[in-house]
Amino acid sequence: MLNNNYICAIDIGSNKISACLALIRKNKIENIFFETIVSRGIKEGVIVDATELVICITKIIKSLKVKSGLKIKFIHTNFSGKDISTKHSHAIIPLAERGNKVVTSTDIALANEQARILGSSLDEEIIHVIPSSYSIDSKSNVINPIGLYSHKLEVDLYLICARLASLQSLSRVIGQAGYEIRSLSFSGLATSKAVFAGEEKRGVSILCDIGSDVTELLTFKDGLLQNIQILPLGGNSMTQQLSEGLKINFELAEDIKRSYGVIGGAENIQEDKEILVKKDEFYKPIKQREVAQMVTNSSRLICSQIKEAVENKLALHEIDHFVIAGKTLLTDGFIEMMEEVIRIPVAIGRIKNPYAAVLAKENSDLTGQKYLTYLTCLGMICEDLENKNFGTTKLVKPAKNLLIKALIRFKEVYQEYF
Repeated sequence: MLNNNYICAIDIGSNKISACLALIRKNKIENIFFETIVSRGIKEGVIVDATELVICITKIIKSLKVKSGLKIKFIHTNFSGKDISTKHSHAIIPLAERGNKVVTSTDIALANEQARILGSSLDEEIIHVIPSSYSIDSKSNVINPIGLYSHKLEVDLYLICARLASLQSLSRVIGQAGYEIRSLSFSGLATSKAVFAGEEKRGVSILCDIGSDVTELLTFKDGLLQNIQILPLGGNSMTQQLSEGLKINFELAEDIKRSYGVIGGAENIQEDKEILVKKDEFYKPIKQREVAQMVTNSSRLICSQIKEAVENKLALHEIDHFVIAGKTLLTDGFIEMMEEVIRIPVAIGRIKNPYAAVLAKENSDLTGQKYLTYLTCLGMICEDLENKNFGTTKLVKPAKNLLIKALIRFKEVYQEYF
């Protein structure tokens, strides 16, 4: 089957690897398949054991092949963690030797390319180029200068970059598993594609994506990305607190957190209420109130660190929408703790992108809160659909490149002289 008959997206995290495969047949989105497995070989977004990760990638795609009956060659995947960096890059290009000229899409492309080149470096790879604003002679912070007259055009690009060596390692792992990377997305940006639509694209919106060991904070203004912060904290911070406080291994602490972790209201738990856990062939009683107190304290610390990071960039009262994603929010009481600490309303990230809504409709793998596992994958699929100009149910075949160029040039000449 041809590679453009499916879109395969894989979200590689420290605790889990999730994958979605959207099947496209007869120009329609026909079905979507899901799979998730425990992740090995990666920590804080950085590959620490390539062999283990190759095994994981092979296993999850094999499962998708069995479910879908498709031969998979190309995948879309994500990148995150401490090897991500961001920067602004500016460029100015002249539009006319004398007088003014109407700004065209070709001029914008030239300005963007110039700024991209100026912002590039040998040890980094640019994975996203996002125009923040344009300026012309008479006005700054122009969102779309096409059709306006000016003597020069200035652009401010927001560049999301990744350390080149880390990208090469990821590419090699995917290659060793037998696949090729079709596109690479920053995790938080992919997630925002799935959860932001309509009202979240107006005003100032924050996406707080809490992973197992990395939290991504993305700030948007009127739908345009303004800032990214990556914090070295996540759901594992709570688990580690339990592990150290109760003197038990990490895996057991994770099980206790999921089963008995309640944030807030520890005083309402009876003093003598206990949990029996197996340790070294014996059963050890642990007070449930003590567990609740530890989880509450560690979650409060996480929320306080997130609040501090947000306040370093803008005042909390300026935020119109604060959306949180990640399975950590499923811990009983976490949303309430976040609202208590930051003192603004907090919303759970839900599937709102029209493309994702079509893909997710009436799918048992996304019922309840299961969809949180696949938000980043769905975002990558949405991005690919948008880039290909797919409809929500049909594909639109692109015109030939030469024809597109001729039409664009004709339109620009017409705008300039008429």
